Amino acid sequence: MRVTIEVDGDGLARVEMCRGAGNAIDLTTAREMLDAVRECEATRARAVLLTGRGRSFCVGGDLKEFAALSGERLAGHLTDVTDALHEALRILAALDAPLVVAAQGAVAGAGLGLVTAADVSLAATDASFTAAYTAIGYTPDAGVSWSLPRLVGPRRALDLLLTNRRVPAAEALEMGLVSRIVAPGRLYEEAVETARALARGATGAYGVTRRLVRRALSAGLDEHLDAEARHLAAAAVSAQGREGVAAFLAGRRPDFARQEPARPDPPPPGCARPIFDSNPT
Repeated sequence: MRVTIEVDGDGLARVEMCRGAGNAIDLTTAREMLDAVRECEATRARAVLLTGRGRSFCVGGDLKEFAALSGERLAGHLTDVTDALHEALRILAALDAPLVVAAQGAVAGAGLGLVTAADVSLAATDASFTAAYTAIGYTPDAGVSWSLPRLVGPRRALDLLLTNRRVPAAEALEMGLVSRIVAPGRLYEEAVETARALARGATGAYGVTRRLVRRALSAGLDEHLDAEARHLAAAAVSAQGREGVAAFLAGRRPDFARQEPARPDPPPPGCARPIFDSNPT
């Protein structure tokens, strides 16, 4: 297995790339990522945590696999890879569950796309980010040319996409590429804490909020204000909305999970050991 998934009792889905060699994405990895994300959807995960085992989160596509092909075979192969990876990104974007990504080491190409797809992205202080595509004569995939300008602005996005300069974690934080930076030894722990807190929250409200923020970049103000009002009214009369207000007035912690339909039994654990080893490979 190159991508594993474990859904715990709180509805937190932990998706881990554990291929080694920088977790480079070949066709098998892309298809296993899609399978894992479909499981997140099927089990109605309440939050998704995406990580990569080893020294680096994800260095992008597997260039050795690509170099072994040419002509129509290469074009068809790349289409298969991107079809699987892009479908996984579409599903993640459509979930109510927030996506948390924790990145360490080298992050490049499609790995950058996975980071920019996150709702909350944590980076180790040793992480560095580079687009890498045009350096080998390729063009972006994994949503990078869509998500990156929305996070850092078109001018900065073009700087990164055209020059392929390496961005250290501190600069990535400053430009809005990541949400926060964490000491390497704390990255996994803080990522789990963040994702678990989200898994205990109001998943329905999260889903609407995710979609409102994305649509705000293309909707007019009048249209967006109408959408906010409509969704707020629906949230207020929902089971989770009623529970949230009742808990606030009673001075207790809300139990949002009980206001949702029961999920199927979680699948057997995947990679159960800690993702960031003391001796990563």
